[in-house]
Amino acid sequence: MSQETLFGLSLFPYLAFLWFATKSKQFPKLGLWGFYGTLVFVAITIPAGLYAQNQYHDVLANVDWLHGSAESFLTMTNILLVLGFKNAVKPKD
Repeated sequence: MSQETLFGLSLFPYLAFLWFATKSKQFPKLGLWGFYGTLVFVAITIPAGLYAQNQYHDVLANVDWLHGSAESFLTMTNILLVLGFKNAVKPKD
């Protein structure tokens, strides 16, 4: 099985996770936004990788400004996840 096929197939369990997490109403909203942001990150990196390949004839990881921009978006989604779950487990005063 090719890497691209495996990547494409891996989206289905993640989408199912998002669906169940949203439906359960048990996840902290900010954390859920972080998980959705991770999906947006994937959607952003695919065209960014194609752009790097077509314009620079290199992989995304080697085009610093493009790779850094994508990774900074991932960092923001991770912050949302951490803050969301931190607030969810914080003791109530």
